[in-house]
Amino acid sequence: MIMRIWHGVSEEALSDAYGQYIEETGIPMYQAHKGNLGVYLLRRIKDGKAEFYLLSMWDSYEAIQAFAGPDIDKATFFDKDKDYLIEMEPNVSHFEVLMGPELE
Repeated sequence: MIMRIWHGVSEEALSDAYGQYIEETGIPMYQAHKGNLGVYLLRRIKDGKAEFYLLSMWDSYEAIQAFAGPDIDKATFFDKDKDYLIEMEPNVSHFEVLMGPELE
């Protein structure tokens, strides 16, 4: 199992709207792809900003490539992300999941 981790930052005042936007657009898109095993959306508000982490679980690197394209380390953005985000990291991270509830 592979975990794909994306990170972005919005202003705190926009964080509820951005979270809802991701829940309505991004998460269903992730979930619709073959090989996706689940998605987690995390938020931390600190000093007037909201950090978002989107963690998606995949059964293989090939499944990630089918979702993200040939450069799997490049972040995938949605149409209105630029309206909410003040930090748009261009890359994501991938980790092999060695242990966790999904593996037990």
